[in-house]
Amino acid sequence: MGLNLPVPNLPLAPDIPRVTLDTPTANVPYYKPMVVPPSDLEPPAGVEAESTDEAPTGIREVKIPILNRKVPLPENEILITASTTAVVSVAATLTATAAFKWVVTTMKPILKTAWKKLSQKKKKVS
Repeated sequence: MGLNLPVPNLPLAPDIPRVTLDTPTANVPYYKPMVVPPSDLEPPAGVEAESTDEAPTGIREVKIPILNRKVPLPENEILITASTTAVVSVAATLTATAAFKWVVTTMKPILKTAWKKLSQKKKKVS
């Protein structure tokens, strides 16, 4: 009982060369590490520290006796300048507000009267 089945006539598979890929590379950014000395750095025994003449920073420290802490405080010239500027700006603001309120209360009746007269003239023309 052999069945005669047709045999397909297929072409041979094409010969494809094998592709090889190089290992990928990348330019990774880097930084030079910064060396920070420890906070408790002291000179070796027998070595004296160099004296440096530092310019004043304009800030002094005041010790608060109750808290036993030192608080930075600007010099007197800086405090006087800042407080004077604050006083002048507040005074100018209050004066301008008062002047504006006075102008509004003074001009309101005048503007109402002028508006009524203009409205009446416009009605008569129409």
